[in-house]
Amino acid sequence: MDRIITTIATALVFIMHIAYAVYAHADTPHPHGSIQASIEDYLRVQTGGLPGEATFTVGAIDPRLAVGQCAAVEVFTPPGSRLWGTSSVGVRCSAPAPWTIYVSVTVRVKGTYVATARALAPGQPLTAADLALMQGDLTQMPAGVLTDTTQAIGKTSAAPLAAGQPVRGDLLRTPFAVQQGQSVKLVSTGPGFRVTAEGRALVNASQGQVAQVRTSSGQTVSGIAMDDGSVEVRF
Repeated sequence: MDRIITTIATALVFIMHIAYAVYAHADTPHPHGSIQASIEDYLRVQTGGLPGEATFTVGAIDPRLAVGQCAAVEVFTPPGSRLWGTSSVGVRCSAPAPWTIYVSVTVRVKGTYVATARALAPGQPLTAADLALMQGDLTQMPAGVLTDTTQAIGKTSAAPLAAGQPVRGDLLRTPFAVQQGQSVKLVSTGPGFRVTAEGRALVNASQGQVAQVRTSSGQTVSGIAMDDGSVEVRF
């Protein structure tokens, strides 16, 4: 009987030691430095494909925040967020006890953008002399800023642009290849044939857009505006 009691007591002591070890492990918070290192590794990969020279900083984690030990933390970008300028990333753990926290991050990208070399009036066709390439933090530029002058040359400004102003794609318009009321060459093409005729444009259309043309017989046809001012109808 004494042997049985001794065996049970030994087993209880062993179980208590295991329980204490598990509790002590769970009660030990995951190091903030380790979390920040995981975030830095994540950002290093995610910003590797950005244009220009990318740098980043990770915000401090509130020292009062304690999360349980985690064998493998997972860093992620929250839905709807973008690693651009000031944003945040999420860090989560699945086991042994699940938790999720969010940490602020700042991503800067030094690169080239297009700016005006002088003040430009609305409707003015842009030439290479009107534009300049500048260096700066692209994350601080307006959304849609151009990074190559070829994206702007030949287009017109939809609004006045001040000298040195970053050029956004939504402020530019492709000039009309065909203008309403002008006489145009109508080219009808198909397998084995090509027929040309004269007509008058009923609408304005840029290259590649659909243009309506009235022929000399009074018929209205639709075709594609070409860069030479003609309208092509394909059969």
